[in-house]
Amino acid sequence: MTERGLQDTHQAEDALTIGPSAMRWDKDRLIIDIEERDIRLGIPWRRRVKGQIILHPEILNDKSFKLDPAGNHHWHTIAPRARIEVTMEQPDISWSGSGYLDGNHGSEPIEDGFKSWHWSRAHCGPDVAVTYEGVRRDGSHFASALRFDASGTPQEVDLPLVAPLPPTWWGMKRQTRADRGHASVIKTWEDSPFYARSALKMRLFGKQVTAIQESISLNRLVNPVIQNMLPYKMPREPDRPSRAFHIPTPILLNRQP
Repeated sequence: MTERGLQDTHQAEDALTIGPSAMRWDKDRLIIDIEERDIRLGIPWRRRVKGQIILHPEILNDKSFKLDPAGNHHWHTIAPRARIEVTMEQPDISWSGSGYLDGNHGSEPIEDGFKSWHWSRAHCGPDVAVTYEGVRRDGSHFASALRFDASGTPQEVDLPLVAPLPPTWWGMKRQTRADRGHASVIKTWEDSPFYARSALKMRLFGKQVTAIQESISLNRLVNPVIQNMLPYKMPREPDRPSRAFHIPTPILLNRQP
C-alpha cells in the first residue's frame, strides 16, 4: 500500500520483505504478514492495516510462460488453486476461501513490453482455467488459454470467443473469454484509471462459472497525469523516484463468492 525504495526491500530464496510487511514459505504454505497504513480507509489520516494471510496450495505448477519472443517477460501461475485463511487485527475481520497465486518477472519494466493486458481465472469442475491476452509494445498480440488439472500440469487449449465487457467507471476497456462470447459483470472490486478487477458470471468450457477478471492499461499507467495521481492512491516514500510503476497483483488472493 506504499511504494518503497530498494533499501526497504529484502529478498531471500523463500522470503520477501517490503517495508514492515513480509511473506515467507513455511514448508508447504505461504504466510503473508501485513503491516501497513491505507490512505483509502481514512482521509486525510492513514489508518493502520495489520493482519496475516496463510495460503495453502492445493495445486502447484513449476512451469512459467514466456510472454514475448525475446524472453524479457515471464508469467508463472504458482498455485492455480489454493485455500486461504485471512485473519486481520485492524480492521477486525477474518474469512477463509479459495485462493490463487501467481507472479510476473522480467528484465525490464512491464510497461516497456506491453500496452495492455487482460486476464481471468475460474474453477471448471476439478480443473482451473486461466486465460490471458494483450498487446505488446510493438503492436503484436498474444493470447492463450490454459487448463490446470489436479496434478498442476498446464495444458494449452483452444481459446474461447472474445467476450466484451462494459468499460469501467474510468472508461477503461476490458474483456475476457467465454463460451458464445458472452459474460456479465457481477461486481467490480477495484476500479482505477489504469487497472480493474472484477467478478464475472459466464459459461466456460461447457461449465457455468464465476470468474475473476483483470484488465490493465500500461499506456494509461505511464501517462504523466496518472503518474501524478498515483501518490494519492499509493503514497511514496520520500526516496522513491518520481517515475513509479506498480501493479497491485503480483499475488492474487481471490475468494470465490
